[in-house]
Parts: sequence; structure tokens; C-alpha cells
Amino acid sequence: MHDLKRVLFVGQEPETVDFSDPALPPGIDAAKIHAGISVAMQQMAEHRWRADLCLVRPDETAPVALERQLTTATYDCVVIGGGIRIPPKSLMLFETLVNTVHKCAPNASIAFNTRPEDTADAAARWFKSE
Repeated sequence: MHDLKRVLFVGQEPETVDFSDPALPPGIDAAKIHAGISVAMQQMAEHRWRADLCLVRPDETAPVALERQLTTATYDCVVIGGGIRIPPKSLMLFETLVNTVHKCAPNASIAFNTRPEDTADAAARWFKSE
């Protein structure tokens, strides 16, 4: 039996998302994001991974919140959500969060999902490569 894997799922607080951004899928809203996050957390539990969620605001508080979370546990993988990575206007936020992970969890793999529901798949790619 191998060690319990620990995953941190980092996403933007759904209520702070600009749903008018054309980079986001049409018809997406905060309720759909919350539902997707629930699916992701359940899928990771089914893998028997210990999963935590860190939702950040798209402002200067994001790296502080992420750093605070990263100091609470040692993570094997940090998955940064597509809502942070995909919209072009989020580039600075995305870079800041990647560098926060690099600084605070240098041994963790960094993975990227395309939507909340494929978060477990994103982490699994890195666990299979170990």
C-alpha cells in the first residue's frame, strides 16, 4: 500500500468570475462551477486522495491565500484551475499563483485542469509518472 496522496485544488471564487469574458465557455455560471468543484472533490476522494480546496479572489489577496494554504500541509500535487489559466486577462494572476506554488511547495507537481470535472485526471497524470 502506498502513501496517501495529498492534492490541493486552486480555483477562483466562482462569485468573482467575469462571466462576460469570451474566453470562458458560454452558459457557465457560479452555480455550475460550484457543482463542478463538488464533482472534482468527490472524484479525488474516490481515488482515496486527501484533497483540499483553495478558492482565491482575482486580486492581490490570491497569493497570500494560496501561501497560507500551502503552509498547512505538504502537497504531492497542486492543480490550478482552468478558470485562472485560460482567460488572457488572468495571466498575471496565473503567473503569481504558479510562482507561489513553486516557492512554497517546491516538491509538489503542478497540474492544470480544463474544467473542474477533470481535476482528478490532471493530478492522476502526475501520480502515474512517479
